[in-house]
Amino acid sequence: MNRRHFVTSGALAAVSATQTSTAAAGSKRALMKVGATVMGGPPPWMRAGERPAGAGVEGRGPRAGRDPEQVFKSLGRWGIRNVVASPRIGEGRLYATVEELNRLKETAGRYGITVDVLNPPFLPSSHIDRERHPAIMLGQSPERDRDIEQVQMMIRNCAAAGIPCIKYNMSLLGVLRTGRTPGRGDTSYSTYRLKEARPEPPLTRAGVVNADQYWERITYFLDRVIPVANEYKVRMACHPNDSPVPPEGYQGVTAVLGTVEGLKKFVSIRESPYHGLNFCQGTVSEMLRDPGKEIYGVIRYFGERKKIFNVHFRNIRGRRDDFMEVGIDEGDVDMYRAMREYRDAGYPYMIQPDHAVASPSETGGEYMAFCYGYIRALIQAVDRAA
Repeated sequence: MNRRHFVTSGALAAVSATQTSTAAAGSKRALMKVGATVMGGPPPWMRAGERPAGAGVEGRGPRAGRDPEQVFKSLGRWGIRNVVASPRIGEGRLYATVEELNRLKETAGRYGITVDVLNPPFLPSSHIDRERHPAIMLGQSPERDRDIEQVQMMIRNCAAAGIPCIKYNMSLLGVLRTGRTPGRGDTSYSTYRLKEARPEPPLTRAGVVNADQYWERITYFLDRVIPVANEYKVRMACHPNDSPVPPEGYQGVTAVLGTVEGLKKFVSIRESPYHGLNFCQGTVSEMLRDPGKEIYGVIRYFGERKKIFNVHFRNIRGRRDDFMEVGIDEGDVDMYRAMREYRDAGYPYMIQPDHAVASPSETGGEYMAFCYGYIRALIQAVDRAA
């Protein structure tokens, strides 16, 4: 890919409007996360994305509880053209039918939007003690085999509906944080300081899970899912563990996808062009002792190997075991340099800013609108500098 064509002139980067909680499968399953890209003209080879909460249960932030139609309408108003989305799914299933997926696509399509990545109701980033479908990560058979069959069906149905990617997590501990820190203006930043962490309860319902056990559960899943992804040509994008835990574990769990070396091992299992990462730049930065210097080489490593299928473009201030999720423009990572690494690696998919800063006075996603403009400017800047 010619570096001059990193993005077409019509591209508009998109942004995450909020963190979202995990929603249960069922008739109330609603569009919870929307990713997004670009405005006008032919589609660029690199697209960008957001994750605002959509209609329905357990959403938070300015779009929580809104009808999917209204979510897509607002995204279309901002010039968004490509999204990560979750469908409504009927009771008793973890997979969406082709009809349900087509309905989601049709709703988005009314506003010139396509669904590039599916955010399914299985394998979320939630803590295992709160997860309604834990068998895969608990290593429980035959329950996990039944759940994996539903994952396989989701892959087949995504292929039939023309949705080329599914994102998922292989998490036991969810997103670990210890509090909030005052930020600029009236904002506050989600914060993690290991020295202040107090595991409660000391063990999850998974009990003690060492590295070998964690890898067995991951490998068991990949051995059964990636061949189906290969057959149907649907990319499976796994989000890293957020945040990293000490080598001895946390709440009894050694989170093996919380290090760069762990992610390298992960992508080497069942080698395939359809097996890779939802590369959360913020989460990976949290793994590093000096993210302002180290993150670019990590982007390069996975990008050049074509193992990045989606990007969460988030900044932090701090380092492993002691960091804050700050505004996209004020952290330790040079976001222009990071964007340049994606361009140079020939990354062809969406960029999704992730995890909004909190503000009690924000009413309509103002921070996210700021991020849209910031990312669009970065894309244009690295394109013109090529």
